Amino acid sequence: MYLTLSPGALGMKPGSLRDALMLGMESGYQGLEVSIQEVAELLDQHGTDFVRGLFRDAKLRPAGFGLPVPWNGPEEEWRQGLERLAVYAKAAQQIGCLRTMTWVLSGSNERPYDENRQFHIRRFRPIAEILEAHGCRLGLEFLGPKTIRSQLRYPFIYRMEDMLELAHEIGPNVGLLLDSWHWYTSGGTVEDLRMLRNEDVVYVHVNDAPRGVPLEEHVDNRRTLPGATGVIDLGGFLQALNAIGYDGPVVCEPFGNPAVWAADVTRSAFERAGVPLES
Repeated sequence: MYLTLSPGALGMKPGSLRDALMLGMESGYQGLEVSIQEVAELLDQHGTDFVRGLFRDAKLRPAGFGLPVPWNGPEEEWRQGLERLAVYAKAAQQIGCLRTMTWVLSGSNERPYDENRQFHIRRFRPIAEILEAHGCRLGLEFLGPKTIRSQLRYPFIYRMEDMLELAHEIGPNVGLLLDSWHWYTSGGTVEDLRMLRNEDVVYVHVNDAPRGVPLEEHVDNRRTLPGATGVIDLGGFLQALNAIGYDGPVVCEPFGNPAVWAADVTRSAFERAGVPLES
């Protein structure tokens, strides 16, 4: 596992790739989540060696990128996104950034469960096929809290095992974006995590939850830094990932905390758990 900076996960404007690389290097990260659109532009302008050199000089890995397809929008926008995705997936492959991710809403006001499931398979399967042709994997994030799905007419997937089943049905290169906060608010257990395989997990977010909030009343954007409250068993979470051999990015996502502070606190959470970060 390696500590990865995602400016957006900290509530920051990402700025340019060069700015983000500088911030990541100065703050002690090991990887960087990128805008694949900007990377594609830089590759067109300067070539592969130049862009790879930016990461090499900053001593950071290109860790992942947000899925650049409006998969849940109007049909025409989705199809246009599919056309562009081949360009972006090729750019990602050129720099060795082979993980992308998105979240899946845990309900719908338009589609009952079975219809919604088929909608997701139909929308994601062509995406997965394009990504696979360029060696890329897709992580799908389930949203755990009851406060989200209770506002929607038709509940949908909100638990890890159900999202993993959907991912496997979509394609062999599809797995989980596993967020410790959503895992906790969905009622997940460490034993559940230990049933996973490394290839089931594409990307990881870590954070903690505020004290004094009943499990079913947690709200999505109210989180804390990893290990800040101890509400979430982050030690067990990280130990389980280590036990299954997870070797990918770990992003601190508490929303709205300085990059340096987030890096230091996340490293401390790993140390308390007795789980090593890659050097």
